[in-house]
Amino acid sequence: MAPQTRRMAFPRVVIERDTDTEQSSSEDEEEDREEGPFSESEEEVTENGREEKIEEDLDAKRKGKAPITISLKKVCKVCKKPGHEAGFKGATYIDCPMKPCFLCKMPGHTTMSCPHRVATEYGVTPASHRNASNPVEYVFERQLRPNMPHMKPAHMIPDQVNCAVIRYHSRRVTCLEFHPTNNHILLSGDKKGQVGVWDFYKVSEKIVYGNIHSCIVNNIRFNPTNDGTVYAASSDGTVSCTDLETGLALSLMNINPNGWHGPRTWRMLYGMDINPEKGVVLVADNFGFLYLVDARTNSRSGEAILIHRKGSKVVGLHCNPIQPELLLSCGNDHFARIWDIRRLEAGSSLCDLPHKRVVNSAYFSPSGSKILTTSQDNRLRIWDSIFGNLDSPSREIVHSHDFNRHLTPFRAEWDPKDPSESLAVIGRYISENYNGAALHPIDFIDITTGQLVAEVMDPNITTISPVNKLHPRDDVLASGSSRSIFIWRPKEKSELVEQKEEMKIIVCGKADKKQKHKFGDESEDSDDDTSKLKRKNVRSKKSRKS
Repeated sequence: MAPQTRRMAFPRVVIERDTDTEQSSSEDEEEDREEGPFSESEEEVTENGREEKIEEDLDAKRKGKAPITISLKKVCKVCKKPGHEAGFKGATYIDCPMKPCFLCKMPGHTTMSCPHRVATEYGVTPASHRNASNPVEYVFERQLRPNMPHMKPAHMIPDQVNCAVIRYHSRRVTCLEFHPTNNHILLSGDKKGQVGVWDFYKVSEKIVYGNIHSCIVNNIRFNPTNDGTVYAASSDGTVSCTDLETGLALSLMNINPNGWHGPRTWRMLYGMDINPEKGVVLVADNFGFLYLVDARTNSRSGEAILIHRKGSKVVGLHCNPIQPELLLSCGNDHFARIWDIRRLEAGSSLCDLPHKRVVNSAYFSPSGSKILTTSQDNRLRIWDSIFGNLDSPSREIVHSHDFNRHLTPFRAEWDPKDPSESLAVIGRYISENYNGAALHPIDFIDITTGQLVAEVMDPNITTISPVNKLHPRDDVLASGSSRSIFIWRPKEKSELVEQKEEMKIIVCGKADKKQKHKFGDESEDSDDDTSKLKRKNVRSKKSRKS
């Protein structure tokens, strides 16, 4: 008996386009104008046609053959409404007409015409020699400040790539830290939980430890009593202490002892710092709690303390470098808070610094007298004195660092070598057109005036550089862009080095032919190592000679 084949009726496919809808609407209007109002016979025909069409649609739904509609209309990624687009087109950012300016978050203009984009100091009130409100400020302004040198000159700013390791990590770089005593050792952490140790003087001497953490390394700090060991806080809920020579890691604390029971109960560690006087490692999680780890016994001490709103992520901790008992924290509850470690209790903060959106970072200045915060509302906020009025910041500087996903948060950091404490470094999110290339520079900003001191870029680096770290002793800048790490030096010093030795660029892994001439190996959105497939070369077979 011959096999019977089942007849299958494929559903009808309807494609919607912007041009189709516009044409159809215009044609309908023209027909209405020409024909005028419908007659009674035409109305009957249209009503019968509609009834037949409704019956056909019902029969199609009953039989499972409902038409498939594919929409090719332009849909905005910001407001999710059709008819327009928003986002980057090359080096130009197109704003959504339903939203305010993407840079300053104010209505009335676009991002490309925003006055803050033209001049970063727009609307910033410079730090003036105002009258001191208490004796401490009076002594500082009259006796100490005149003896402090001005900000270092522009030619000392690292503005040229000296060496780099391309695709050093298997996932994007999340944190950087210089060695406290060895000037040419740089530590890095990535999204996969790996910790890298790189000697950027010898360039080729590098190692990556992949057995320390199983998830994102959010912070790295050196042991103040032993520079051969390093502490790391990870999103896997553990704090590790690693010997850099052997790579052996010791887990000091695990806040998820029962393992995975869903995202609602899983705790991740973000902010971390060390109090050298008390020998305590301070870490904070994504539920608003602070934990203390005794560095001498390598064990947890005390109970968890709620320092931010319950359920909010605490992304930053920083101990005052002059008065270590003062702790600065920041989180997703739109606040940065100052605490006294000697009496840590829930709700006992010394001062709360409000922000309009999430606070990515908060740091004391090297002298401990100022505060610099980075918020997701594209604002850098500066408090000139922790002894003065902290109800509102001394200045707000508009800067592009608001991002969506697949990026490490931008953090503005002080230059530890600047005695005037007026220079900060931060990466830029919105790209600029430099000779036809869309580049994302690294900005050096004078926080006393809001002026852009320098913008550091390289035509070969096309990816965003959200992670930046200035060397505590040398004029060196380390930047993490995607999976790669770059070392920047001042142009004059780089030329002296290049006379002896050419600039060294090491590429880890296999590189495509198109990417051999570029440092930026991939876009920030791609984190999967297996996303790029190898293309097989198809060779034509030669015909055999008879």
